Amino acid sequence: MGFVRATGGGFNNGGVTAWLGERQVRCLVCEGVQFRSRETKLNSTGAEFFNMGWANESALGLICLACGYVHEFAGRALQLRQAA
Repeated sequence: MGFVRATGGGFNNGGVTAWLGERQVRCLVCEGVQFRSRETKLNSTGAEFFNMGWANESALGLICLACGYVHEFAGRALQLRQAA
């Protein structure tokens, strides 16, 4: 099982599983374990008002392959692994 890096420009080609330490992340809605990852922007009203949205902090978005629910994670604790 190899680690994969989250992509900045769009969806990964295949599904990934996500881990926080030894604990596997599951979808909050359907408890699925396979996701697509995508970089998302954490937009703030002030930055958008001054046309500075590009400077907002980024997060990792995980989209559940089973139901489509979007999860967002800030920080670098999450590890992604290529789904089997």
